[in-house]
Amino acid sequence: MPANKIQRALLSVSNKAGIVEFARFLAGVGVEILSTGGTQRTLDQAGVPVRSVSDYTGFPEMMDGRVKTLHPKIHAGLLALRDNLEHMQQVDRHGIELIDMVVVNLYPFQETISKPNVELEDAIEQIDIGGPTMLRAAAKNYRDVVVVVNPARYGQIIEEMKRGGGKVPEKLKFDLACEVFEHTATYDRAIADYLAAVDKKGGKYPAMLNIQFRKQADLRYGENPHQSAAFYVDPNAKEPSVSTAEMLHGKTLSYNNILDLDAALEIVKDFQEPTAVIIKHTNPCGAGVGNDIHEAYSRALLGDPVSAFGSIVGANRHIDLKAAELMAKPNTFIEAIIAPSFAKEALEVLKTRQWWGESLRVLAVGELGGARDSAPNMRRVVGGMLLQDFDRATYDQSQFKLVTKRKPTEKEMKDLLFAWVICKHVKSNAIVYAKDFTVFGVGAGQMSRVDSSMIAAHKSAGRAKGGVLASDAFFPFRDGVDAAAEAGIRAIIQTGGSKKDDEVIAAANEHDIAMIITGMRHFKH
Repeated sequence: MPANKIQRALLSVSNKAGIVEFARFLAGVGVEILSTGGTQRTLDQAGVPVRSVSDYTGFPEMMDGRVKTLHPKIHAGLLALRDNLEHMQQVDRHGIELIDMVVVNLYPFQETISKPNVELEDAIEQIDIGGPTMLRAAAKNYRDVVVVVNPARYGQIIEEMKRGGGKVPEKLKFDLACEVFEHTATYDRAIADYLAAVDKKGGKYPAMLNIQFRKQADLRYGENPHQSAAFYVDPNAKEPSVSTAEMLHGKTLSYNNILDLDAALEIVKDFQEPTAVIIKHTNPCGAGVGNDIHEAYSRALLGDPVSAFGSIVGANRHIDLKAAELMAKPNTFIEAIIAPSFAKEALEVLKTRQWWGESLRVLAVGELGGARDSAPNMRRVVGGMLLQDFDRATYDQSQFKLVTKRKPTEKEMKDLLFAWVICKHVKSNAIVYAKDFTVFGVGAGQMSRVDSSMIAAHKSAGRAKGGVLASDAFFPFRDGVDAAAEAGIRAIIQTGGSKKDDEVIAAANEHDIAMIITGMRHFKH
């Protein structure tokens, strides 16, 4: 069906950005404008000819504006099918004037509830009734009615009307209708979630889980080339993250890139000191803390230079030229780097140095720190979804217990805390060997803790001698401690709580190893 020329539009907006200019254009091409309340006053003051909805319906606004557009003449004017003879006969019989465009955005409910200490009554008053009803009616009849919920669309619609002699193409009308239903679904979900939280009927987690994420990109493929994939982001995300990052250079991110970049950034967020991490398959293969990012990355690279080939790098400080030159040294291949910011000359080095320069992805997230995202971590299983808090905790030193005869030295204690935080981010069963704020060996994702301990020892190749070990959970047997002793480890930090704790502690004492029990587990499945 050919698009109809727009002759009458109803404008009623909470967000008045751009509305005067848009209304002035509509009036200039002969469109009659209907409006209500504050929007009508705004247009009147701007000298835009406007007709009140009350004049159109013959019924006054009432109940403090709660009832304005809930009228048969409004909804019949929106829902009437222009190519349906019976509908058109009813329109004529009842004196209904057709409405060809609806421009509505809703009461600012989300903005209201985001204010501290908002009262329930204030939130309730910001639940829009007439707006969503008009939007849904117009979107249902999108072939005959142009429906606009997003002020960013005004310019596009003006250009299409100029091009089409007052008409809007059906493909755009369909896109606008889809945008409306996404918007009203998000709006209703915000109301339901807020009221459920007030009532506490779902406890900490909602009784019904509905999520709204916006597609940022279709990906070339998923974990493997035979799997399709896409990347969705939370439109309300504010914490620095791979989802909010600015891509400064490089190819499109892959599915695995995004997972690894997220893992890298979450590790370095847990440190106040300049910290760099090297990630392979979401696990840290190298990590270091230093006086600056150059020193931190030097230590991270020292940990496992072989595994660092084809890695993801994360840092919690600005990347300067000195650090960039180290990252771009010969025989190095980095897939992506994520950091708060990059010096201009550092970015130039990363973009042009070595054979991987063109493909290297460089992402800036802005300064770290501040409030962390309070939304739960979600993980899909077949037929269901698991929710839990993100593991934001690191350790509470007031809960630490020294359980061995030997006490860690001050230097060993600092390395233990460093290794413990890194271990939190390693797939279980996790063992980390470290020394001098440098990770020298990681045993990740093994089915037995002793295997993880032996792998970490093998990776360290003797470089962790005199260093420390962190274990993300308790040792079920003494064999992990024996393996650590063979590698020259002098201090261990672990959760405790095993039935064999006495045996494990006795093994540490036999080897003159200091052992700290944290009482906090950091499993990562």
